[in-house]
Amino acid sequence: MKKPRVLILADDCNPDWPSLPVVGYKYALSLAKFCDVTIATHVRNRENIEKDPRSKGADFRYVDNEYVAKPIHRFSTWIRGGGKVAWSLGTIFHYPTYLAFEWEVWKTFKSALQSGEFDLVHRITPMSPTMPSYIAGKSPVPFVIGPLNGNLDWPKEFRSEQTREKERARALRDFYKYLPYSSATYRNAELILAAFDHTAKDLPEGAASKVVSFPEVGFDPEWFDGTDRKPAFSGDGPYNFAFIGRLVPYKVPEVAVRAFCESEILAEHKLHIVGDGPERERLEAIVEQTGRSDSVIFHGWIEQRDVGQFLQSVDGFVFPSIRELGAGVVVEAMASGCVNFVTNYGAPGDLVSEGRGFRIELNTLDAMVAGYQHAMEEAVTKPADQISKANSAVEYATDCFTWDRKAALTVPYYEDLMAGRPITDRRDYS
Repeated sequence: MKKPRVLILADDCNPDWPSLPVVGYKYALSLAKFCDVTIATHVRNRENIEKDPRSKGADFRYVDNEYVAKPIHRFSTWIRGGGKVAWSLGTIFHYPTYLAFEWEVWKTFKSALQSGEFDLVHRITPMSPTMPSYIAGKSPVPFVIGPLNGNLDWPKEFRSEQTREKERARALRDFYKYLPYSSATYRNAELILAAFDHTAKDLPEGAASKVVSFPEVGFDPEWFDGTDRKPAFSGDGPYNFAFIGRLVPYKVPEVAVRAFCESEILAEHKLHIVGDGPERERLEAIVEQTGRSDSVIFHGWIEQRDVGQFLQSVDGFVFPSIRELGAGVVVEAMASGCVNFVTNYGAPGDLVSEGRGFRIELNTLDAMVAGYQHAMEEAVTKPADQISKANSAVEYATDCFTWDRKAALTVPYYEDLMAGRPITDRRDYS
């Protein structure tokens, strides 16, 4: 069968920007290995894409909607008090900006789509299900959207963290279903890739028959590889735990720090904190007050490509985040052979199911500290029991989450659409 010819919509697509932009970039490049793709992305991404050697040979087209994007971005940043908080409000402001992006894409590719130069259109970013598509109702070829991720509520036990994240606009979220183009997006899409059940359940009535399970996160096997790592902790020397992520309220790094510092059993071991953010000063104060300054190391930011090497040097990855939609860093830790300690809520809990690590139940802050402490103590006192967890995690990550593997799993869906076959969920990510 001929390679699918796909117009990829990837507003967020950048090799050097973390989170969504780098996910969109790597997924798009991997799809280009299996299909004939044209990647429509924002002009802001041009410089970083063109200097990245991995982009050579890929057909990127740059769309300019700065006449809308620039003033709205400035206003959004001002009213939010920065670009790192009030994410729901930021999504609201992105609505007109994104519609302008797709309008420019439609003007550029309308003739090519109508003349049959493409078999499909696939929007891979943005991934929020609240962001509708203008092209979904215009495309003369099948329209694919996703992987989508969203609709994870703030836990009631952490309303103070929600306030500190300035997430009051979260209450307005469900109004997206009444925005122009929203219902048409899911009515006209022929395939919807949804990361987890909490996302699929939020989609409009009638969309369920088009939804397949497809988490958006992935990893680079050349950076994250647990096959040749040092032997797992055997009881000799310190057990090295690590937290990696932004030091912000919703990731609750306080849980990891307190669980470690308040345990006598863990006193001879190490906790590494990789990342930075507004919570750092408070965390350092907790460490100093408990007298554990010699065993808790704050590393600050490190480069993405260095995270894999760091993960291979530690034994356990502690990630108590309470509102994690994708949790790419959990997949990276799994692939690196770490024992994972995560909160059983959202993406981390799904990823670390089936005995692939420790899942600590969502609860009040103090109860979660106790839960994490118990799991971390078990890891150092019963090291032999953890080998199967680490091995199972490596196998699962390698089987499902390398970028090329994810692209290869996408192609059969394209082929079903091109052949007019019914869509069936081809992969069990549970």
